[in-house]
Amino acid sequence: METKTKETGTKKTVTRQKASNKDVKDQLTKEATGNANGTEKTKEAKAPVVVPKISIDSRIQKFEKLRGLATNRERLNQTLGELTKFNYNQDGSSSFYIRDSHGLEFKTTNSNLINLVTTQLQNTLEERKSEFEQEILAFEL
Repeated sequence: METKTKETGTKKTVTRQKASNKDVKDQLTKEATGNANGTEKTKEAKAPVVVPKISIDSRIQKFEKLRGLATNRERLNQTLGELTKFNYNQDGSSSFYIRDSHGLEFKTTNSNLINLVTTQLQNTLEERKSEFEQEILAFEL
């Protein structure tokens, strides 16, 4: 693109030449390829991607880990199902027991406390189930 300026007396006239479509296309192509200054980049040979060989023992170990994650998720699903049945089928006369390894025991029949504990337990189990599912989806053999 070229700009020409003419001065005639007190009047200054500016005329511009239009660039051809080919010139515009060439310039845009150069800019898009990072070649705006007109020099061509030399094509570099790409190194082939090398996939590391995985030993059979390593692959079996990863498979076992995935199976363990799936088993844990299934157990969580069963526990959540049982807890949901308990929450919807209790008649208000439930008892809640906690017993430790020394034989000490906590027992309550307070339905409000039982509802709080089961709700918190259900939320925790659902979060853990979601974590297992994310870990399974992200797992690579």
